[in-house]
Amino acid sequence: MPTNFTVVPVEDEGEGGNSVASGGDKPISLDKIFQEEETGDNFQGLNTGDDQIESSPFITADGNREHYYEGKNMALFEEEMDSTPMVASLLNKLANYTNLPQGVREHEEAENEEGVPRVPVMVSQMGTFIGVYLPCMQNILGVILFLRLTWIVGTAGILGSFAIVSMCCICTLLTAISMSAIATNGVVPAGGSYYMISRSLGPEFGGAVGLCFYLGTTFAGSLYILGTIEILLLYIVPTAPVVKEGEDSAGPNNMRVYGTCCLLLMALVVFVGVKYVNKLALVFLACVFLSIMATYAGVIKTAIEPPEFTVCLLGNKTLRNDKFETCAKTQEVKNITSTTDLWSIFCETEYPNATCDPFFNNNNLTEIKAIPGLLSGVIKDNLWGEYAPAGVPIEKKNLPSVDDPEMETKMPADIKENFVFNDIATYFTLLVGIYFPSVTGIMAGSNRSGDLRDPQRSIPIGTIMAILTTSFIYISCVVLFGACIEGVVLRDKFGLSVKKTPVIGVLAWPSPWVIVIGSFFSCCGAGLQSLTGAPLLLQAIARDGIIPFLQIFGHGKANGEPTWALLLTVGICEIGILIASLDAVAPILSMFFLMCYLFVNLACAVQTLLRTPNWRPRFKFYHWTLSFLGMSLCLSLMFISSWYYALVAILIAGCIYKYIEYRGAVKEWGDGIRGLSLNAARYALIRLEEAPLHTKNWRPQLLVLCKLDSDLAVKHPRLLSFSTQLKAGKGLTIVCSVLEGTYMTRGKDAKTGEQNLKAAMVAEKMKGFSHVVVSSNLRDGFSLLIQSAGLGGMKHNAVLMAWPAGWKHARDSLARRNFIETVRETTAAHQALLVAKNIDHFPGNQERLKEGNIDVWWIVHDGGLLMLLPFLLSQHKVWRKCKMRIFTVAQMDDNSIQMKKDLQKFLYHLRLDAEVEVVEMHDSDISAFTYEKTLIMEQRSKMLKQMQLSRTEREREAQLIHDRNTASHSASEKAAGAPPDRVHMTWTKDKLMNEKNRHRESMGVKDMFNMKPNQTNVRRMHTAVKLNEVVVKKSQNSQLVLLNMPGPPRNKKGHENYMEFLEVLMDGLDCVLLVRGGGREVITIYS
Repeated sequence: MPTNFTVVPVEDEGEGGNSVASGGDKPISLDKIFQEEETGDNFQGLNTGDDQIESSPFITADGNREHYYEGKNMALFEEEMDSTPMVASLLNKLANYTNLPQGVREHEEAENEEGVPRVPVMVSQMGTFIGVYLPCMQNILGVILFLRLTWIVGTAGILGSFAIVSMCCICTLLTAISMSAIATNGVVPAGGSYYMISRSLGPEFGGAVGLCFYLGTTFAGSLYILGTIEILLLYIVPTAPVVKEGEDSAGPNNMRVYGTCCLLLMALVVFVGVKYVNKLALVFLACVFLSIMATYAGVIKTAIEPPEFTVCLLGNKTLRNDKFETCAKTQEVKNITSTTDLWSIFCETEYPNATCDPFFNNNNLTEIKAIPGLLSGVIKDNLWGEYAPAGVPIEKKNLPSVDDPEMETKMPADIKENFVFNDIATYFTLLVGIYFPSVTGIMAGSNRSGDLRDPQRSIPIGTIMAILTTSFIYISCVVLFGACIEGVVLRDKFGLSVKKTPVIGVLAWPSPWVIVIGSFFSCCGAGLQSLTGAPLLLQAIARDGIIPFLQIFGHGKANGEPTWALLLTVGICEIGILIASLDAVAPILSMFFLMCYLFVNLACAVQTLLRTPNWRPRFKFYHWTLSFLGMSLCLSLMFISSWYYALVAILIAGCIYKYIEYRGAVKEWGDGIRGLSLNAARYALIRLEEAPLHTKNWRPQLLVLCKLDSDLAVKHPRLLSFSTQLKAGKGLTIVCSVLEGTYMTRGKDAKTGEQNLKAAMVAEKMKGFSHVVVSSNLRDGFSLLIQSAGLGGMKHNAVLMAWPAGWKHARDSLARRNFIETVRETTAAHQALLVAKNIDHFPGNQERLKEGNIDVWWIVHDGGLLMLLPFLLSQHKVWRKCKMRIFTVAQMDDNSIQMKKDLQKFLYHLRLDAEVEVVEMHDSDISAFTYEKTLIMEQRSKMLKQMQLSRTEREREAQLIHDRNTASHSASEKAAGAPPDRVHMTWTKDKLMNEKNRHRESMGVKDMFNMKPNQTNVRRMHTAVKLNEVVVKKSQNSQLVLLNMPGPPRNKKGHENYMEFLEVLMDGLDCVLLVRGGGREVITIYS
């Protein structure tokens, strides 16, 4: 479509104009510019001085035409551009975001010493198969599959093993679903599962569960190292033990010695460089798959031709066959009957007439196939489990046997060693704890999210496919082991009945060494992976700064590798090695992994139920019921595996949680627990609004009105201390202050004041909220706070403030009027009012009053607040040793004895311990002192009224006098020069008011000496004086005196005398708390 241009001529403004010349300073015409563009000339010599910017007729004086129109279409938002980025720049930053895991050199940026900008090193991004699927497979398949699964199948039976495997696999599958939802709800940086949990459940849960996961990963390293040494000493080099421990070459001491050496060697490899571990990962993974393929090939071969391995049984008990070849008592060689090696083991000599063991004499030897084959029907015998206590020989139930009841005690130790025994007592829950580590490792994909091409697609698919694949492998192995292998061989944990060959190796094809070598390197690789991942996890926790004593472990080598964290990991790993039992270490790491998985499910469930706006996972196949089921299953498996280990793990996590909470982790990660707290608070507030508050639930919810000095510091910190001491009621506390001015000019001061309030509250160990408002005057600010502070059912019901001590010496009556209006407003709002006199003399939170009294002067009933406050104070350690005394006043017509009895009975029903005293105040004549004091008070009030001219009014009055003198001087000069025609006087409104005030003042001073006091004021002053005399006499030495606070007069004309009455009432007392009830009962005698 055609475009219309309008050219507006602009006159040049000399040297100050915008110049777009090729060399000179003069501006050139538009035609010349287009001519130079046509000839291809380049623009040079552009002027961009500040003077040109000011004098240029254009919007900008920048001569660079490339930037001339830059951003002009967004000029409307140029004010916001200083603090908020444009969408294009934001998207550019997000597109260039790289997730750099610690300790990996390939992700580091290169920068030379000359300051050349950093050049990111290109790293190949991995897909789902290489980046997630294979690492998860490598971490899941491992030591338990090769060393313990056959034993679990033989002990628990096919059905029991199927239940164990199914429970554990379902648990990890549900956890993977929850983890996929969390991992696809944003970028997961280094730290993997720790990052997910901490950012979903907060620093307290994140730190506790992160450390548990770290401990689990570290103990997993111990497990893999113990598995490596077990394979080495039992199957590879059985003659290598350094400590002689009977027939067992893999005894505890040998495991400790070799395990420690192996741990140090692996730690050295990890310290030298993580990249070497990563390069060996594929080799270790190939060993795992090769071993599994050999196992399946062996199963297929058993259907065609079972292996030649046999098992020798004496009676129905299994024998170790590593010391003999023939399973018979005698044998014929060249028609000559001779004894076998087995005969020499059980008999004293090799001759046929030698004395043999009774059990050997009474039972026959039976040789059966160790691997009957897939089609042999042995699956029926292996369906059900055979649990047994420790030290019992492994038996085949359907074989005849003549047992000696005293065989265990009578049989010599050297003969007993030839049987295969259960080394530990077996039961279902133990097997669950030992098996569960074989399904851990599902977090391997999420930990590598920075290396993935599309982590939000790869993590769910790769992790779930890996779990389904390994679940199929485990379940198929359970069924195939039970269908191919003889039961006594399955229950033989170390393969002692098949010539010290691993049972799964007997089944494998072409050779058992495939399994031995494959499992050895698999355990080595898994151990190295654990020693690599655990320090990185600890470093991520330490760098978050939520656990102060771990911060040293956040440091490392120059390239970021966690040296200190590696040292701690090696130390903890050594603890697991010193246990020296794979079966004892497995339940420990099961606890820590289960706790981690439990909180992953909890995090997903909480986020889903809260429906937070930020919860938008790309993985859609999740539901909170699945997460809740996974969480319940994790908790159940913890206690099924080992209830005492579960309690210890929960205790460790609880201690870490409370420690982080106590130290105050100042982190805001937008976690779900905070969202849960918000939802719970909203629900509770709505519930509180549904029904009126009952008297039994009443507690002081304080609005503390604080003053800030010129430095915006709290003027009376003891006001906060006293609030803390009143918090035995556990109610709400809001600490507020008011600044004069406008929020636009004093907004920063308000924030500074609020921070100072929070700091003072922390110093006083006070729990509550703080708020500073800015108002045009203090009166409006405090009125606004009294009306609107709090929310719903959590609004304040009492106001605490300090007595305005300097109100008499103030130049104006502002302090007096603010105080009286506050009293009136709290009364109108049905809120209690507590006014503390000499608040700076009140005891601090660190003081402990050894003795003293808290005296209550109960003049009028105000709902029982006077009774409740001393009780709340006595709950605090500052006032705990003070006694409570209650005084009440009896008039002439009252029976003081009966009043005391009634009051004692009333206190008994209130469950309050207090001394009771009734003070009689008889009618007496008004003294001259009272009359004179009232007169002075009224004279002072009247004088203050007459002196209420502001500073500006006094200045105007001075100006008026100056104007009069000037006018009279001018008039006299004019009168001397010429006679006036007419006298003209102009009165302004200000002049008229000032003249009236001057006349009133002169008249008022004359009347002041002739005035008489008001009779109502005289009676009130009389009451204040007489009551003060009694209070001072009884309570002058008390630690605290609580008095009923009389209300201000309804007629505002008498409010100037109200403060004087209160001063007289409190005269001679140090720490006084004036209490005015809110108009409702706050204490009851009923339960």
